[in-house]
Amino acid sequence: MMTGDDLRTPHIPLAHRVPDLGALELLLAVARHGSLGRAARDVGITQPAASSRVRSMERQLGVTLLDRSPRGSRLTDAGALVTDWARRVVEAAEAFDAGTQALRDRRDSRLRVAASMTIAEYLLPGWLIALRGERPDTAVSLLVGNSAAVARRLVTGEADLGFVEGLSIPEGLDGTVIAHDRLVVVVAPTHPWARRRTPLLPGELAATPLILREHGSGTRQVLDAALAVHGGLAQPLLELSSTTAVKGAAESGAGPCVLSELALGEELSARRLVQVPVAGVRLRRQLRAVWPGGHRPAGPARDLLSLTGRGV
Repeated sequence: MMTGDDLRTPHIPLAHRVPDLGALELLLAVARHGSLGRAARDVGITQPAASSRVRSMERQLGVTLLDRSPRGSRLTDAGALVTDWARRVVEAAEAFDAGTQALRDRRDSRLRVAASMTIAEYLLPGWLIALRGERPDTAVSLLVGNSAAVARRLVTGEADLGFVEGLSIPEGLDGTVIAHDRLVVVVAPTHPWARRRTPLLPGELAATPLILREHGSGTRQVLDAALAVHGGLAQPLLELSSTTAVKGAAESGAGPCVLSELALGEELSARRLVQVPVAGVRLRRQLRAVWPGGHRPAGPARDLLSLTGRGV
């Protein structure tokens, strides 16, 4: 036995029943000019294309919209009614477009970047200078912290785009690799390791108290993982929350430290610190741009990402 549900007409989506905006704009142009040819020129299409579009619209609606004659095209009574309705639809679309443009303008007026310390200090300044050349009206704010702090700020909506140095993309985020980096062991010139003839072995490095970055930093994550199979890191000699502080402590002769090669160019060139070779342990890492999961960077965030050489 058939039910009422069985007898209902299948629902046809509105997009299949209502002409698109281009067709409605063409109809309004015909009403203004009284000529299909002039209307076609007004909207930037050929007259045959305009005629085809009007006929398609008539078939879709099931009514005749135009009386065509050698003197021009005149709206039928039904066409005049449809034109009035079309004008309201187009005006609503214009309001919709203006509103979304205002949203884009508001989004594009600012960019909140969160970056781990090494990237913020040694890579990001050049990218931000280039972004200012492309988007001089965008106000950029930069929040600097370790990789864990960067991830938190993105997840909580405090930042639009982030840069981290950890082993993997933090949970809840999407990302892409933008560069590679290497961690190196350095000491003051007066330290015994500065005169070593042979590379440090992983077990020796793991067993030595080091000047380290805090837990949550990308540098610490990579070092912890690299030495985990060699007994893990010894109790830190010092645990400091900035690369500058770690370098300063090492320069003073307090002990060895492990830092990004990016952060040590000046100190190594001036021989305030000496690099110690290490064998048998991988200290390379990937630097990543990250953003909230499921939300691809747009506007200034997309442009900044492209300046790293890794757009999406």
